[in-house]
Order: sequence, then C-alpha cells, then structure tokens
Amino acid sequence: MSKVRHFLGLDAFEPDELRRIVDGASALKRAGRSAARPLVGQTLAMIFEQPSTRTRISFDVAMTQLGGRAIPLAPHEMQLGRGETISDTARVISRYVDAIVLRTDSHDALENLAAAANVPVINGLTDRTHPCQLLADMLTFEEHRGAIAGRTIAWLGDGNNMAATWIQAAAQFGFELRIGCPPELAPDAEVVAWAQARGAHIVVTDDAAAALADADCVVTDTWVSLADDSDKNVDHLRPYQVNEAAMARAAPDAIFMHCLPAKRGQEVTDGVMEAPFSVVFDEAENRLHAQKGILLWCMAPDALGR
Repeated sequence: MSKVRHFLGLDAFEPDELRRIVDGASALKRAGRSAARPLVGQTLAMIFEQPSTRTRISFDVAMTQLGGRAIPLAPHEMQLGRGETISDTARVISRYVDAIVLRTDSHDALENLAAAANVPVINGLTDRTHPCQLLADMLTFEEHRGAIAGRTIAWLGDGNNMAATWIQAAAQFGFELRIGCPPELAPDAEVVAWAQARGAHIVVTDDAAAALADADCVVTDTWVSLADDSDKNVDHLRPYQVNEAAMARAAPDAIFMHCLPAKRGQEVTDGVMEAPFSVVFDEAENRLHAQKGILLWCMAPDALGR
C-alpha cells in the first residue's frame, strides 16, 4: 500500500485487511450512535458522475456519524464538467478535503484521480467494480448465516461489474462462486483468472440450475441500467431470472441478495424480493456501516481496531 490509503478495488488488498474492515464495520454497527467520532474536523468530497441513492446518502451519513462532513458534487457543478482534467481536479481538491469518493463510468478516471490526489480516494462504483457494495454484502451474509468462508454463492445474470467484484471477493474471503449467465455476457476472463490464481473456486456456466444447486446465497443485479430504457440483453437473460422456482433449487435456508435498485419483474420477481429469505434491505443498510469501516481504514486506521 502507498502512504495515501486509497480504496480502489478488493484486488489491491491482502485478505486480512479486508477482514479487518468488515469486522470493524460490524463493531461500528453494534456501537450505533454511541461509537467514537474520530473524523471530527475532516471533510469528504463526493463526486458523482452517475445518479446515486445508497452510495451518496450512506457516505454522507457515515461521515456525519463519525464526526466529519461530506460535500456532494456533480460534474456540471465543477470545472471538471467544463474540461478541467481529472488530475488537475484531484490536485486542487486534495488541498481542501481529507478524502474523495468518486462514482464514475470509467475505472481509468478513478485510477487517474488516485494517482494525482494527495488524499485517499474511494471507489464509489466504476464500470469495473463496486467494492463498497461487496463489503456490505460480506457483512450482511455473515450477520444472517455466519462465516462466509467455505460457503457457496450463486450469481445469476449479466457478468457485469458487480459480478466481477463478487469474483474478487471469492478469492479474498474464501467462498465458492458459481456464475450462471449467457456465454455472450460472461464475466471478464482476466478477473476470473486473477481469482483462480489465488485459489478461488469459480465456476462460470450457462446452466442456471447448476449454478443454483444447494447454494447458500443467490445474488443478482439489474440486467439493464434503470437509466437505460432499451431492452438490450434481456432476451438472453430471461432464463436467469431469480424467481421462486430458482430459489427452490438453492439450499433450503438460502438467502437472496441484490445491491439495488431492482427492476422488479425483470431480473427478480416481487415474490422473491418480499420473501423472508430476502435480505436486500439489510444489505442496503449495511452500506452505511461498511463505508464507516472503509472511511476509518482510509482516514483514521488506528480507530478501526484490529
């Protein structure tokens, strides 16, 4: 790790450091409003190139509850939206704030921002990965079903940036991951190879039933962005809908996860979303607690605990 503690992707960490963040997040959740406020006087800049509900609100509230403050920014409110380079923006903002969250379509932009910044940069979502979400997912699974190491997770749908992050997590947290998806929407082969080289058990198949068999958790994501009104890829993905029949193929006590927002009736049915085994709203809440852990790891690591 460099002197500046960036949080760009799960693949940049040793497993014990990610475990420290998740365990720290769990402790912060238990402490609730009585937790220490180690970020008093510190400011987080949040740059959102995409719409956001969970990421924006959870980071803002996390900073407030840890004693700091957050400033949400959109490109059209900044010179970044009028041609200033990402590196110049990073060098300027670094002189004002103590950390930066960026949500962007371009992972390269995130890396360029981090390379030029003198303060921690946090990946709030890119076209490649969404690591904040995955730490919330790890916290959620373990709250409901205990240690995730050695368990089986089934992913159904597009092999997108969320699938890629689950692949990285399989290597870092030691669970088996089965990805059921159409061949034309398979996850990035380099990400799969990276995880397998680290001993992860990753199965990519076009057989949804095989992916689901006795899985401890079933996960999906939107097939098409909610901001996109097109029906691209939908016909390829219909066999991978998470419905009641799909959940019946998983383990009897399997839980269902979705990072939200969900397009009900497309990638998941209402019946699954509202079932007792659905933990999607616990998962959404845990964004707050996981991101507290990430903020402390970046900005006040001594306060995170061991």
